[in-house]
Amino acid sequence: MKLLENSSFDAINTQLTIETGDCKIIGRIESYSCKMAGEDKQMFKQFCQEGQPHVLEALSPPQMSGISPNKLSHSQSGDELESPLSDKCSRKTLFYLIATLNESFRPDYDFSRTRGCDFSREPSVNWVFNAVNSSLSTAAGEAYSSLQHQLWEAIDNEISLAECDIYSYNPDLDSDPYGEEGNMWSFNYFFYNKRLKRIVFFTCRSVSLFMTPQDSGIETEPHLDLDEGGFQVDEESNIHCGHRLLCAQ
Repeated sequence: MKLLENSSFDAINTQLTIETGDCKIIGRIESYSCKMAGEDKQMFKQFCQEGQPHVLEALSPPQMSGISPNKLSHSQSGDELESPLSDKCSRKTLFYLIATLNESFRPDYDFSRTRGCDFSREPSVNWVFNAVNSSLSTAAGEAYSSLQHQLWEAIDNEISLAECDIYSYNPDLDSDPYGEEGNMWSFNYFFYNKRLKRIVFFTCRSVSLFMTPQDSGIETEPHLDLDEGGFQVDEESNIHCGHRLLCAQ
């Protein structure tokens, strides 16, 4: 997967970091070519050892169904899917989605173990349009309202939304790159245009600004016992110090 330059996306991404009273919105939009070369070809060859590109994989039901994504068993031979609410895609398409995640989040995360059940096919462009607008308008208010038209126009110009299949990445907590403490919500949408051999990836999260020091990973000093003179007592060496000793980080 190759990241494609897009000046409109660059301009929008600078506006997709928005601080509100209690949270910080962090979003980005990126465009990727699905044309494989070099490392991608090697990864695709290894990926195909588990099933040929045309074989269909079961996906989880879309989030709009109100049903949490089920860990459906994978179909290696195009058999009947286990749930009428589930969808499917070819393993080649699945590879594109996984490769996009790897490229977008590198080098911090590895999605090589990601499977079809971590993705859903969304029902329509309008549904995704409304879902994104609802989340960002509620969280960011006017800051997003002034950006909304520009954002969707840029996406449409890059990927031609009417021609797209739209997928979302909905992992369990252990596999979620946004799974750490303080993240309130997130979404990851892939707009895939097969004719253009291109994917636009739109990822966004909301981070609480009211995390405790422990939640944010900041270590605090332990409670220190003082003797009657106000000096700290080091129990191991029994040395009295006239100031606080800070633990080496």
